Amino acid sequence: MRGSPRRGMDTTDVETVLVAGASGGTGRAVLGLLGSRVRTVRALTRSPGKRSSLRRAGADEVVIDDLLDPTDLDDTVDGVDVVVSTVGSEIGQALGSGPYVDGAGTQALLDAAVAAGVDAFVMESAIGVGEEPASPLATAFDLFIGPIQAAKAETEAALRSASIRHTILRPGVLTNGPRTDDVTVAEPGAKLYGTVSRADVARLLAAAPVTEAAADATFEVVGCPAFPDRAAAVDWQLPAPRGPNSVDLDVIDGAGD
Repeated sequence: MRGSPRRGMDTTDVETVLVAGASGGTGRAVLGLLGSRVRTVRALTRSPGKRSSLRRAGADEVVIDDLLDPTDLDDTVDGVDVVVSTVGSEIGQALGSGPYVDGAGTQALLDAAVAAGVDAFVMESAIGVGEEPASPLATAFDLFIGPIQAAKAETEAALRSASIRHTILRPGVLTNGPRTDDVTVAEPGAKLYGTVSRADVARLLAAAPVTEAAADATFEVVGCPAFPDRAAAVDWQLPAPRGPNSVDLDVIDGAGD
């Protein structure tokens, strides 16, 4: 449902979501979560061989394109209300000279989204990105994958200056553990450290466009250990379930409380 770029979005507003980096662990978790809540979930991947598995994961549509060498991003974002970007470079790629999908690739997608009038753009970044005070874990991230962190920082800056509602999540070390719905979400500079499951991050990514306090905001996110004294008070809510008998909102307890 289209409106002004920074308008508030209701839990029933989201009709079409594009998930970039959909073949990764976090992306697939987003697909599965939104499948019953959004009319059209569109997956973006550069791997043609993953088309069938992405449909099984929850995608209604699958677009094959490479963000570092795109063919038609205008068509990819056509009719989209929300872009959720979970793209990320492999750790080994930090030894190269780039370009990185976290940087130039995501920025190309952002430009296309803004030009198309997409309502919201949600980005999965990483703890330690940015110039705020950081924990030892974040400092280690910068030491070992500095070029990738720098690329993410450039994309974060581009997103903040763009004319589009945005949310940036900076998770700690990602795991394949179960969704707990119990994470610490804090303002940048909270010096969080620890792990968080991709499933928990996916839930926040999906909730961000319809969560009022997440508009134009950046958050650090960890699951373990917990930091209740550093948490931001955010009433995270997911898009409303589809169907005439689905009337309850799925409120995320413990995320930022």
